[in-house]
Amino acid sequence: MKSPSPARPFTVIENDWITLADGTRLAARIWMPEGASADPVPAVLEFLPYRKRDGTSPRDESTYPVFAGAGIAGVRVDIRGSGESDGVIDGEYTPRELSDACEIIAWIARQPWSNGAVGMMGISWGGFNCLQVAALKPPALRAVISIASTVDRYNDDIHYKNGCHLSAQLSWAATMLGYQSRSPDPELVGDRWRDMWMERLEGEPFFLEEWLTHQRRDAFWKHGSICEDFDGFPVPALVIAGWADGYRNTPVKALEGLGERARALIGPWVHKYPHFAWPKPRMDFHAEAIAWWRRWLCNEETGVETLPPMRAYILDGPKPALRRNADPGFWVAVKDWADRPTATFAVAADGRLARDPADRSKARAFICSPLDTGTASGEYFTLKPDAEMAGDQRGDDAGSLVYETAPLSDAVTVLGMPDLDLVLACTAERANIAVRLVDIHPDGTATRVAFGVLNLAHRNGNETPESLPPGKDVPVRVTLDACGYRFAPGHRIRLAISTSYWPMILPQPENPGLTIDAGWLTLSLPLLGAHERITVPEPENPNPLPTYIEHAPGRTSRRVERDLTTGLTHYRILEDTGLFEHPGTGLATRDIREETWTIDPADPLSMTGTSTWTCEARRPGWQVKTVATARLACTTTDWLTSADVTAFEGEMQVFEKHFEKVIARDFM
Repeated sequence: MKSPSPARPFTVIENDWITLADGTRLAARIWMPEGASADPVPAVLEFLPYRKRDGTSPRDESTYPVFAGAGIAGVRVDIRGSGESDGVIDGEYTPRELSDACEIIAWIARQPWSNGAVGMMGISWGGFNCLQVAALKPPALRAVISIASTVDRYNDDIHYKNGCHLSAQLSWAATMLGYQSRSPDPELVGDRWRDMWMERLEGEPFFLEEWLTHQRRDAFWKHGSICEDFDGFPVPALVIAGWADGYRNTPVKALEGLGERARALIGPWVHKYPHFAWPKPRMDFHAEAIAWWRRWLCNEETGVETLPPMRAYILDGPKPALRRNADPGFWVAVKDWADRPTATFAVAADGRLARDPADRSKARAFICSPLDTGTASGEYFTLKPDAEMAGDQRGDDAGSLVYETAPLSDAVTVLGMPDLDLVLACTAERANIAVRLVDIHPDGTATRVAFGVLNLAHRNGNETPESLPPGKDVPVRVTLDACGYRFAPGHRIRLAISTSYWPMILPQPENPGLTIDAGWLTLSLPLLGAHERITVPEPENPNPLPTYIEHAPGRTSRRVERDLTTGLTHYRILEDTGLFEHPGTGLATRDIREETWTIDPADPLSMTGTSTWTCEARRPGWQVKTVATARLACTTTDWLTSADVTAFEGEMQVFEKHFEKVIARDFM
């Protein structure tokens, strides 16, 4: 790719107002290349509810100055009802949100400093909505870069996964309840800050109530899922993800759906921009993005068309840990994604997992996992501040049905989404199944390579779930998440099957167990196949994020507690960002998350979850705080949801609101 030109001077517009057709004013922070009025420039939009003033300012300040120095304006806009923008948020990726984005793109294209070409970028929320907005075909939008996102909102977000209820759904509902309860900054909006704040507090929804009324893949989830019409997607998309993140499937699915319009890249990372993510190695995202933008927004020949369709980092036997600073492995490029070999494994007559064995097992095996099987799963959404990656799997494997190979004589290198086909029976009409692909090191350490979960009522699709026929054999396919991994010689490949994966997925009303017919079990592993070893450049700056003023340090902890008296298992999370002040604005903020999941390993109806967010903002003479708590419990027939939001100005409570709703369980 072409090397960037010397950096161009730029200015930062701390706050500009974009007025929409309905009169709503949205707040924008803009990094403007010098001389753009005389020599118009392209622009990149990032549209989020995470507050440009404080929430995303560190990462914004690591990237948009570099873009501006390359002659690309950066426009960071807060979604209505967040940051300093007017109004109240109405949900996730709603028609209004996407329509607002289209208006913003048109506004950018009309500005005298704009060359009329706009790109859209983001990670997570911004990665989601840039794909969704592109699908609406706003004329000025020419390309997108989508990081840690999805093409299928039902199966690859934080709500449901193949019909299983993810605990991350409550966690994220609590997060958004806390985030959206925060006040705008009086320094930018003036005396109306309090009225704006009260409007938000009164009007903000508890997202979980809406999400739980859509437990199957209906029109609600199809909205914004670009997989519904890959053929109609109009612009080039660079789609990036990390193996340690919950959104690892999207580059694969985007490449398979969009074909030549997509370029896929998957690194070892958690849910972070790849120039400051971990585990390392990192990627020089800035250079990659600038080449992408200058090709599609300026029509320059930067070589991005010659990028291989898939670039991936192949993990080479990392040992499990809560957080890994670096992962062993190597980068590969795959030019022909559709034409790759597959290795099939089955259970041999001796009970071992073997590659195409001559004689298959004729055994049937019963598994009914303790309901706290899964505490080594790590977090589905590995975000902050020290997100938990999957741990040593030996504890979870103890509650699972396990098949494994003999020590490998040759390496097996996998890239893609494995499938497990099996025949099973259940005495009840409802059950979940969780499947894990595990690397067993010579010393017995067990590294999770990939996992898949399935609500068995969704075995034939997510739109029309159907009960299991009690006591009868049914064929089932479980597709595991994408992985890139080398099983080294001397290691063993393990397949672990459980009926619980808590707290990542929430249990069914019963835990009846499953009978597996080992003779029908077939594990299909997509092999790396033809490839080239490549180098993906790393960033020159190892610490690209700015340093803010620390008033109180951050801290984090995660604990699994098994109470021998009550028999309950508790999974506890504490994340405290610490109190940090932006040196340019004087605004100091702190967010604290306290979350607990509890279950009796023998009683699925004992499951409860509680997540509390405490959000503070202050500067001399001004201090506000909100406390948002979300709860989830269940009965045989219903989900029991509730939430509270309390707000304080100084030491005085100024607002309180309560949510409570009972929502029927729908085949889960």
